[in-house]
Amino acid sequence: MIAAVVNAVVVVLGGLIGLLFGGRLQEAHTKTIVAGLGICVMVIGITSAIETSNILIVILCIALGTVLGELLRIEDRLDSLGDWLKARLGRHGGSRFTEGFVTASLLFCVGSMAIMGSFDAGLRGDYQTIFAKSALDGVMAVTFAATMGVGVLFSGATVLLYQGALTLLAALVEPLLSPEVIVELSAVGGVMLIGTGINILGLAPQRLKVGNMLPAMVLPVVWFALSGWFGG
Repeated sequence: MIAAVVNAVVVVLGGLIGLLFGGRLQEAHTKTIVAGLGICVMVIGITSAIETSNILIVILCIALGTVLGELLRIEDRLDSLGDWLKARLGRHGGSRFTEGFVTASLLFCVGSMAIMGSFDAGLRGDYQTIFAKSALDGVMAVTFAATMGVGVLFSGATVLLYQGALTLLAALVEPLLSPEVIVELSAVGGVMLIGTGINILGLAPQRLKVGNMLPAMVLPVVWFALSGWFGG
């Protein structure tokens, strides 16, 4: 759990720094910063997505995972949680609280570094990957909090719960995580990051419900497990 705690603390500290300096930025500057972040997120997503060795796996996982997410209304529940937290903070919540909370939570939790870093910490006590991820998250938390507000800080709780759970479950799921599975997990996560980047840039007529794609992250494991049982 130490790794998850460190990552969450770094996110909160980065968010606090962003809040301190965010008020000094002009609106034109914040728009440019947000655009730059959106482009960077999309580049990271594309880099991960193109590493797939079987695009059919990615397509099916995203399609089926999104159907499950729509049925579970994951995005709506994330929005509701963000709105609930915003209501508790009153005027301190800011107009973009829910957007910052949901966007940062997805950004910090989707990707192979979050998964493999947590497993390395839980199985081998190796914190190198998580510490590297924490540094990246901290930098992004600074810029996101400066533009989206205090909601970014609360994404630290999401990071703590998500990566903490992965760390505790590491021993159970490690046998299922072959190098091939990791590649496809990263590719599926990359597609979700592309969607997050599109939302940040406001390229879609309506915000893409990337949160509803979250079940897709576990489907590559199911795919390869079934392939093994049925002889490939």
